[in-house]
Amino acid sequence: MTNNLCVDKKQQILCAAETVIAESGFHGLSMLKVAKQAGVAAGTIYCYFSDKEHLLSEVRLSVAQRIADAVQEGVTGNEPLRDRYRQMWLNTWNLALCNKNALSNRVQYDSLPSNVEPEVRAQEKLMFHQVNKLFEDGKAQGVFKPIANEVLSGLTFEACVALARKHAIGFYQLDDAALEAAIDASWDAVINH
Repeated sequence: MTNNLCVDKKQQILCAAETVIAESGFHGLSMLKVAKQAGVAAGTIYCYFSDKEHLLSEVRLSVAQRIADAVQEGVTGNEPLRDRYRQMWLNTWNLALCNKNALSNRVQYDSLPSNVEPEVRAQEKLMFHQVNKLFEDGKAQGVFKPIANEVLSGLTFEACVALARKHAIGFYQLDDAALEAAIDASWDAVINH
C-alpha cells in the first residue's frame, strides 16, 4: 500500500509540475510553485526527484509517453500505410484539441537548447515506435520521400498540431470535409509523385 501511495505522490508532483510549466513556462518553474500546486511540502519533492533538472526530465518523459500513446492509439503497424497515417493524424488532431497542456509543454521542451541526454532521446524515440515504423515502412516501399523521419513528422503531425491549435482558438473552423482535405494535403506533401 505504501508503494502505491509513493507512485501516486510522485505522479501528483509530475502533474503539478506540468501544470506550472504550461501556465508559467520553464522560467517560471520553481520547486515551491510545484509543491504548492501538488499540495505537498517542498521537501517532499526531493524524496522523488534529486533536483529541478531531474524533475524536468521526468516531466518530459511523462508528457512524451502520454502523447505517444495517444498518437499511436489503434495502430498496430499491420494496417496499410495510408490507414495508419490517417489514424495517427486524427489521433494527433484530437490530442491537440483535448490536451493543450501536454502539447504546449512538448513544444516548450522541443524549443529548449538541446541539452537532453542521449538516453532520454532514445527513450522518446522508442515511445514513438509506430510513427517511426510508419515512416520507415513508407520509405522502404517507395511511398514516402527519402528524408529524415523528424522532417516527415514536421511536415505531417506537427503541422496537424498547428492546424488544431488555430481551430481550437477559433482562427478558422475545419468541418469533417475540410479535415479530410487537410489529411490528404499533408499526405500529398510527403509522398513520392
